[in-house]
Parts: sequence; structure tokens; C-alpha cells
Amino acid sequence: MNVLYISYDGMAEPLGQSQVISYLEKLADGNPIHVISFEKPIDINDPARMQVPKQRFAAKGIGWTPMRYHSRPSALATAWDIFRGQLVALWLSWRMNADIIHVRSYVPALIALPAKSIFRSKLVFDIRGFWADERVDGGIWPRGSKVFRITKWLERLFFNSADYVVTLTQTSVPIIKNFSFWKKKVPPIAVIPTCADLKNFSPSPIKLESEPFIFGYVGSFGTWYLLDETMALFKAISVLKPDAKMLVVNRTEHKAILESAHRIGVPLDSIELCAAAHSEVPTLIRRMHFASALIRPCYSKVSSAPTKLAEYLGCGVPCVGNAGVGDMEVILEGRGTGIILRSFDDNALKETARKIVTVAFDPSISQRCRAVAEELFSLDVGVASYRRVYYELISGH
Repeated sequence: MNVLYISYDGMAEPLGQSQVISYLEKLADGNPIHVISFEKPIDINDPARMQVPKQRFAAKGIGWTPMRYHSRPSALATAWDIFRGQLVALWLSWRMNADIIHVRSYVPALIALPAKSIFRSKLVFDIRGFWADERVDGGIWPRGSKVFRITKWLERLFFNSADYVVTLTQTSVPIIKNFSFWKKKVPPIAVIPTCADLKNFSPSPIKLESEPFIFGYVGSFGTWYLLDETMALFKAISVLKPDAKMLVVNRTEHKAILESAHRIGVPLDSIELCAAAHSEVPTLIRRMHFASALIRPCYSKVSSAPTKLAEYLGCGVPCVGNAGVGDMEVILEGRGTGIILRSFDDNALKETARKIVTVAFDPSISQRCRAVAEELFSLDVGVASYRRVYYELISGH
């Protein structure tokens, strides 16, 4: 199967390396693959950063066309990237005789449409979430704005053009099936959550109660992850564990994190901030007793599956999340791998903190987290699911 893979995320970024390259390295066995990605200026101008994905792709015989990502002015910059991407996708689809075009979210879907239409390639629409609604729920676009209406119209086009839909959560499947705009039979839908390479994300020895308690967080906070609420929860933990530390692995938001700690009343000397390469993240997670993935609950988040959840559980670290976000409630409370926070008032924070410092030292918690990670979030399981999607498209079964 000749596969053209299009991502608007960069391959030099940690997300691109963990959530694109790691999959494609395994899928490339027997399948010619070429990747189009859009690299941030900070990465594409740094040969050392670009060398990492270049070497990984080359080792597996994967073709790669890195393109410069443009951000300003926002709408025009994205339109320019789309136009350039469409030309490159047309050329590559013709050159490699692409059987499948696999698109990661909405902008890549728009890039792929001309090539799909001309060359009749099968389209895998890997939605990653309800993007237009995320922009509204995140306060980036007004719901009635022209750009939102256009994107929702394009969303209908993407879904109706898809030969296979991939979503991150079971919760989102009935919503997709019940869309009112389907012009044809609903295409097959596969649920493939964000996975982790569990050979790297593996547990540490059981932690002792005599050790300083480490409450952790990995990744950016950005629009969705609740920085102040996470900090307030750590403050409640600190009341029970006065020597507790909060370990935050984050590339670019150190100032905002320290400002949040000051605002919430958390001593700055209890915050440990560090930036880390993706290869260094497992070692840092293993230091944690409990980790956080608190996301703003709203309609668009029913389709969210945070990468950090797979990484925490793979390392045997339980997680606190909140209700109304993807399959989080089923995975954490239903499978006994963490705690669900249902409100952010003081009493809820205090009660959740009490549960956290109790559950963290359950002697079976690490093994249980790892078992659930192996069942749901193993990279090998995710790759097998994508192989099945590709096979069904080509074989017609």
C-alpha cells in the first residue's frame, strides 16, 4: 500500500515524534510511506532538531517533505500553507501512485481533497477531535463567526469524503454516526486513542511513603489544560503532604506556570520546572506518585484522548482527570487507574487530594495502571489498528 501521510504538526516536535513517527516506523514495514509535515520556524531553522526526524525516517525508508509552518496573519498564513500543501500533495500522489491518503485532522484534510478527487485515493480522516468546536470552546472563534461557519461546512465535506474515519474515543462514535449531514452510508469508524511506546514508558520500583510526594504534569497547558485548577489541587495536596513537590515537564510556559503558583498561593520553591526531550520524559514521569490531566470539560472534548494519559499509565503512575472529557471517566474510575475530579470548589479539591495521597500508595496501583496501558494504549495495539484500517480500505473488506 502506498500511503501519503499529511500532518500540520511538525515532526521535529515531541508530539510529532511520539504520535506520528513512532507509528509510521512500524507501519512502513512493507508499505511505502511519504510524509508531508509543517515545521515551526524554531525547528526548521535548527539543523540539529531536524536531524532527529530525518534520521528516523531514513532508517525506515520513509519519504519526508518538511514544509515551513506560517502563523501570521493567522487566516492568510493557514490559507497559504494549505495552497502550498495541496500542490505538493498532488505531485506526491501522482509520483507515488498513492493508494491511501492519511490526514491528521482538518487542515491536512483540506490539503488532501484535490489529490483524492483527481487520483481517487482512499481517504483516512484521522479527526483528532472536533476542531471547529474546539476553536469555539477554547474562546478562539465566536460561534457565529464566518470562519466557524466555513469550517463547519468544510467539516461536513471532510466526513463525507472520508473512506474511513479514525477517532480517539468511544464516546465520540455515536455522535459521529448521528451527524445529520451524511450524504451516503456512514463510513467505517475506528477508535484508536493516542498511544505510547511502552518499551520506553515503563514502571519504576514501588514508591515509598517516606519519600517526598511528587505530583506531576507533562506537556503544555495551552488553551485546554487547566493550569490554575491543577495548581489549586497541588496546594490541597500540600496541606496533607507538606514536603510535596510539583514536577512540571514543559517547554515554553515556565513564566505562566510560576505566575499561576504565585496567584494560587503555592510556594515557588515547591515547583520543579524542566524542559525535556521526548526521550527524557519517561525518567521524569517515573519520579511521580500521581499525575494530572485536567482538561476544560466541554462538547468538543468528548473526542479527546490526552497523550500524557497513555504515558502516565505506561509508567505505572495513576492520574487525576475530570468528568466530561472523552473516555477519561471509564479509564480512570472504571478501571481503577486514577481519580475523577467533578468540580473545582474547595471541598472537591480537598476530597480529591485526600484520595490522591491514599491511592498513590495502593500497592497494586502501579501494576493496574500498566495493565490498562498495555490493553488500551500500547503503540503496538495502535499500529495493528491502523494496519487493519489500511487493509480494509485496499481489500474492500
